[in-house]
Amino acid sequence: MHGQTALVTGVSRRRGIGFAVARAFARLGASVFIHHYSPHDEDQPWGADDLSGVVGELQAELTEGAVLGEMSADLQDTEQIQPLVDAAHALTGSLDILVCNQAKSGGDGSILDMTPEALDAFWDTNTRSTLLLTRAFALLKTDVPTEAARPGDRLGSGHGKKFSKPTGRVFWMTSGQGHGPMRGEVAYATSKAALAGVTATVAAELLELGIVLNTVNPGPVDTGYLTPDATDRSLEGVQELLDAQPFGRFGEPADPAKLISWLATDDGAWIVGQVLTSDGGFYLA
Repeated sequence: MHGQTALVTGVSRRRGIGFAVARAFARLGASVFIHHYSPHDEDQPWGADDLSGVVGELQAELTEGAVLGEMSADLQDTEQIQPLVDAAHALTGSLDILVCNQAKSGGDGSILDMTPEALDAFWDTNTRSTLLLTRAFALLKTDVPTEAARPGDRLGSGHGKKFSKPTGRVFWMTSGQGHGPMRGEVAYATSKAALAGVTATVAAELLELGIVLNTVNPGPVDTGYLTPDATDRSLEGVQELLDAQPFGRFGEPADPAKLISWLATDDGAWIVGQVLTSDGGFYLA
């Protein structure tokens, strides 16, 4: 990945998936621009991380010639999306990879708990911002006119154009809502289900520009929320669930990071428009 630049959102904590993805990219030679928003983590049971530590550890992973950039942004605010993409692009003068890892936690509930405010907050953070980040990234890669398309329309000059290799990569993050119930997480599951559901449509459109989109469901990855002193849920039955797992553990952030970083290389270019589950057989246990 030497010579490539990646923007990874949601890189606020060293225990998070975003940090693991950014670290994997750095080790492969990419320049990395990270997005973070510590005020969100400060409101969670696991708390915020030391951002200087996050940045410092990633800086140490860079290979010769690669650089690191970072920026805080509240992606519920649509006005902060374009400046984030612009800053990432300005790091090296190009932007090749976008990983939309940002996600809202807290304030969810059952269907009986749903309010317009709760639904909007998860939609705005997890879904709307992902679509708008993807739009901003795609516009860096094309001169296709942006007039409104009608149902069935292709993206102008993208029709019939051939590419020897991808012009860009985009990764979305979904969850396990398609494999079973996520009780007490209705707003979160709704926002993630939308991304999984529209993956094929957006991937088809981006492919006309040479951009490859895939969506990853990392399964249950312990980023702190399964730790007794920092969980946001009941841990009753967790040990029994863990004992049933074929590898005897839940996912670690490095697990989905390995998949995403491989997909971002030349070897992964043939995988397009898929919703991929990386869970160690969790849903089969």
